[in-house]
Amino acid sequence: MVATDGASDDARVVGSDRVLAVLIELGAHPRGVSLDDLAAAMRSPKSTVHRALASLRRAGLASQIGRGTYVLGDEFFRLAFHNYAERPEAVRITPLLEQLAARFGETTHYAVLDGAEVVYRAKVDPPGGAVRLTSVVGGRNPAYRTAVGKLLLGYRVSDRDGLRLLLGDAPLEQRTPGTITDLDRLWDEVQLSRERGYAVDDQENEVGVNCVAVPVPAEDLNAPTGAISVSALAFRVPLPQLIAELPTIRAIVGRQQVPAAQPVPAVQ
Repeated sequence: MVATDGASDDARVVGSDRVLAVLIELGAHPRGVSLDDLAAAMRSPKSTVHRALASLRRAGLASQIGRGTYVLGDEFFRLAFHNYAERPEAVRITPLLEQLAARFGETTHYAVLDGAEVVYRAKVDPPGGAVRLTSVVGGRNPAYRTAVGKLLLGYRVSDRDGLRLLLGDAPLEQRTPGTITDLDRLWDEVQLSRERGYAVDDQENEVGVNCVAVPVPAEDLNAPTGAISVSALAFRVPLPQLIAELPTIRAIVGRQQVPAAQPVPAVQ
C-alpha cells in the first residue's frame, strides 16, 4: 500500500540520512568495522545499520571483508579519485604546489574558506625524506589560527563585527602559546594580511610549525578562489626566512589562475 501523506517522504529522508551516516562511519575505519561496532557507534539497531549496509553494498560503496566486517567499497574510491583528479585544484593547483614543495623542501597546501574553517583541497609533501605534516586533503582547521584562514577572512568579512559574527560567541581556543584569541588583535591581523597580500602563521596552529600564505587569483573576481601556503618546521626555516621567500612564492603562484567560484557576499 502506497502512502499518500507526507509520512512516506519523511521516512525516505530519514532512511537516506541513515545510509549516509553509515557511509561516513565506514570512512573512519579503513581497516574494517563489524556490524556490532557500527551499530554501537551510531546508537542504532543492528537491523537498521544492516539495511543501510545492504544499500551501500548494492551501489558498490561498501564491501564485506571476512565475516561481518565492512569497509568502504571500490566504487566509492573510483568516484572520489576520478572527481578529485578532474577538479580545478588538482589540474591547475597541484603543479604549483609541487613546484613550491620541490623549491623549498616543505609541505604546501591549497585551502578554501568554509564558514569559520578552512578546508584543505590539495596538499603536496616535500620530496625525499623530509619531515611531513599530518594535514590531509579534506581536513579542516579553524580559520583564525592558520595563515590561509586569516588571509581568506580578509576577503570574507568587511569589519570587526562581521568577523565576530562569523566566528561566533564562543571563546577562541588557545591551541598554542602563539594562537591569537583576542578578537581585536585578530581583526588587526586579518586587515594587515589583506593589505600586504600575504598572511603568516607563527606557530599558532601547531607548535614548531610556521607558515606563509598567498592568495590564488581568480580570472574574473577581486576575491581569490583560495590560498596557497608553504608550511615549514620553525627550527629549519624560521618565519622571517619564509617571508623573505615571498617573491619566489608569488611568482610561482601567479603563473596560474583558476576559474572563479560563485562570489560569497561579505558579512556586514
